[in-house]
Amino acid sequence: MGSIEMKILIKGAGDLATGIASRLYRSGHQLLMTELPVPLTVRRTVALSRAVYEQHAEVEDMSALLVGSIKEALEVQATGKIPVIIEEPEVILKEYQPDVVVDAILAKRNLGTEISWAPFVVGVGPGFTAGVDCHCVVETKRGHTLGDVIWEGEPIPNTGVPGNVGGFTLERLIKATADGVIEPKVQIGDIVEKGQLVAITGGEPVYAKMSGIVRGMLQPGVTVQKNLKAGDIDARCERKNCYLISDKARAIGGGVLEAVTQFERIYGQYAVVVLAAGSGSRFGGNKLQELKSDKPMYQYMLDKMEGLKGFPTYIVTGADDIAEAAKKYGMNIVENKKPEEGISRSVKLGLEACLAEHPEIRGILFSVCDQPELTFSTMFTLIRKAMLRPQQIICTGKDKEMGNPVLWDKKYFPELMKLTGDVGGKKVMQNHLQDIIIVEIDEAELKDIDYRRDLE
Repeated sequence: MGSIEMKILIKGAGDLATGIASRLYRSGHQLLMTELPVPLTVRRTVALSRAVYEQHAEVEDMSALLVGSIKEALEVQATGKIPVIIEEPEVILKEYQPDVVVDAILAKRNLGTEISWAPFVVGVGPGFTAGVDCHCVVETKRGHTLGDVIWEGEPIPNTGVPGNVGGFTLERLIKATADGVIEPKVQIGDIVEKGQLVAITGGEPVYAKMSGIVRGMLQPGVTVQKNLKAGDIDARCERKNCYLISDKARAIGGGVLEAVTQFERIYGQYAVVVLAAGSGSRFGGNKLQELKSDKPMYQYMLDKMEGLKGFPTYIVTGADDIAEAAKKYGMNIVENKKPEEGISRSVKLGLEACLAEHPEIRGILFSVCDQPELTFSTMFTLIRKAMLRPQQIICTGKDKEMGNPVLWDKKYFPELMKLTGDVGGKKVMQNHLQDIIIVEIDEAELKDIDYRRDLE
């Protein structure tokens, strides 16, 4: 899939979202940005959100236009401009069907974004958890990790203290002193002195807490609440900075571009086959239907399919209830009513089904269905690692001991097809020990449920 075909929806069109847009736009991606009916963007001279109340906006080499429908958005995209739309996410997702969603509203919390919204979902800043409500999170805290892509867990929590710019932190902020309408008394680009009147909010004066240049200010007439950030002062007093995307926004944009590029390299290139046809002889019954924390064992794996919309997914099973449940997640069902013939039959059935529909697939992630603690982040890491290290066998493990899941490069498919009896891929792995890359994970994730005592 070429990069120009990627459709990317960016939630938000403020200054940081615009920095993200600049990296993606210049890399040839199709963008659609959303905004509120009344944007509260402080650095509006470098934000495409300005299009909401001015109908159009220019930031560096980007031009944005306010649109009223997805049809109009597509027409604007065709001209090389960026459409900005005011619409509910559910409507946009259904009509636009983006490949990627980037939540860049910087609310310091997740306001509803889900990992299932698109094949790839990126959260920006605090409030998101990679592998839970998004595929990855980009760090927004100033410092050595600014712009880092986090593939598991959370970014640095919000401290409530803005980053140091020119030796100042909290003093930089111009905050509303009362609820009501804002009346700016200075313009972006003006030089102000400490103690100078810079705005009136709700009839109350707002004074500068430091000297410098006004780098940001809300547009006149916006309704604000007391203590809302209404402006920004920069001690460096370089007027050009008022009209350039910031270093922070560019760094965050670089992180998003890195993440999107990784996804682009794996989108539709790898498949997932879940093996769920075992007889459960050691368990003494059908363990996959066994409840764990009031949820059937198999459901733990199916839940992870919410984040794998960008990949062909298959489940090999002989259980009708598992098959019906898997269909709801868009999985392809591969029937195996002969579990007594061993795991090799499931491996080969899954492999054959996948290759019949996707003969050019680069690799397949085989996962069992009885590892309830296995995380989505681990599965996604194996796929990303396979892209970076082609022609290798990528598996999980602990202290160099190999475990499941395992991602097989297409190079090994012929050997997998020759397996017989109750022998899985480990037999093939023994023949290629030099090609194995182990991704170390928690011991709890590796634990599979073989006996009833394992549920304890």
